[in-house]
Amino acid sequence: MVASYFGSGSVFIASSAGVRYGYGLLWAVVGAVLLGFMAQDMSARLGIFGESLAAFARKRLGSTVATILMVLLAVGCIAWTLELTAAVGKGVVVLLGLHGIGWHPFAYLTGLTAMVIGILGYDMVEKVMVTMMFGLLIAYVVVAGASSPDLVAVSKGFVPAIESAGAMALAVSILGTTALWPNFFLESQLVENKGWTSKSDVPTMRRDLSIGYAVGGVTTIAIVVAAAAVLRPAGYTHLETFLTPGRALANVLGEWAMVVFLVGTLAAAFNSIIPIMWAPAYMIPEAMGEEFAESTRLFKLIYVIGVGVGSLSPLVHQYLGLSVIDMIILFPAYNGVVGLPITALLLFWAVNDSDVMGEYTNGWKLNILNSALILLAVYSAWSAGRFVINAILSGGL
Repeated sequence: MVASYFGSGSVFIASSAGVRYGYGLLWAVVGAVLLGFMAQDMSARLGIFGESLAAFARKRLGSTVATILMVLLAVGCIAWTLELTAAVGKGVVVLLGLHGIGWHPFAYLTGLTAMVIGILGYDMVEKVMVTMMFGLLIAYVVVAGASSPDLVAVSKGFVPAIESAGAMALAVSILGTTALWPNFFLESQLVENKGWTSKSDVPTMRRDLSIGYAVGGVTTIAIVVAAAAVLRPAGYTHLETFLTPGRALANVLGEWAMVVFLVGTLAAAFNSIIPIMWAPAYMIPEAMGEEFAESTRLFKLIYVIGVGVGSLSPLVHQYLGLSVIDMIILFPAYNGVVGLPITALLLFWAVNDSDVMGEYTNGWKLNILNSALILLAVYSAWSAGRFVINAILSGGL
């Protein structure tokens, strides 16, 4: 779950936060982790005490409406995959110096690799992704440590404060990229694979999520710290691409820092593809009906087709005029505008449905906390919706 949200967009947003506002938005990272944990906890409890979120949608909306809704949401997953394959392709070219070849072939190759790994068994995929996440943690913490940050200033960054409207917008971006809506479907679906089926499993589930979000949160903090300690003093005021931090770190810390940063960025982007495209592969069959929900063949078919379409980022670049950085920023933003509000409302409805959750529906305290997710989702859609859609259709930022 954590690996799916921590992609190239997270790296870029965290780097931008450090460059533009120093350590001032570290509190937003902590808030994002708590919000993501809260949403995942709702989703997991739904799966343990009730059913998957897609099955709930089928029961309450009917199979036809639920299936149409899941297909529409799946468009957002494909959009995410487009930016992730583009990010990996561009990163490989920069890392290996293959500018004469271009990033397009590597985007296609990334999709093919994700197809193969993604249809392996759950246990194998989990091992691969956990290993990569801990690798990211180590890589970025090493770079942050080498940047010799001002620890007093770092500690002050965990105190909530807003310097400007731009800082608030970036804080919302940090929150939005962490509360990833495909995870709401996945967590409710995958608790069964983890063997979590009863009330006694809730503490284990929460410990699992705590460890995962701690890894993701510390990794994000390390990126903010490195950018604030190295790039900001070096005169950087903005990032032209998500690869700029790596090049800039090389100027100050040496080539090793660029290699570590870029390898981490590539791993983060690739790591996100598999769980994001797993989401529609679970969602659509569940919405279609119980007879389709357990079909391994249908799951693999939807996953492979989805990743295949998501590998066509070079065509998006060619025909829509979107650069790699445009895709990295705009496609996650599209999901924040469209997918997050729909899914957050559906999840909130589900955990308050006594027919599904029985005695384990949300209490008033949980509902107050969970309402923060709803407010964030609605605010993001209202404030950024028109701008995001226009930017996608008009050739980028």
